[in-house]
Amino acid sequence: MKKVYFLQTCDTCKRILKEVNTAGFEQQEIKSNPVNEQQLAEMYALSNSYEALFNKRARLYKSMELKSKSLTEEDYKKYILDEYTFLKRPVFMVDNEIFIGNSKKVVEELKEKIG
Repeated sequence: MKKVYFLQTCDTCKRILKEVNTAGFEQQEIKSNPVNEQQLAEMYALSNSYEALFNKRARLYKSMELKSKSLTEEDYKKYILDEYTFLKRPVFMVDNEIFIGNSKKVVEELKEKIG
């Protein structure tokens, strides 16, 4: 399986999609086509953490004052399903591996994986 979840309006996502060979990838734009429970379960199966999939840099995270709350894995799951902006992006799924976010390290590991 080769799939990428991204946000069209995110400049970082656009840059990474240009940098990485996405030939053969199913692409899902998460604002127009939000992640559903089954897709999130597939991501969770590879990452073993909803928190790892959660974007703590989202504006809503600050405005909802979630930083001051003690969130559980179920809370992270609920927020990601409720609001696309809470999914850390991009998320690349390649075979049985998942690459979450836009750190240099993650992008380099992804490039090595897909060549």
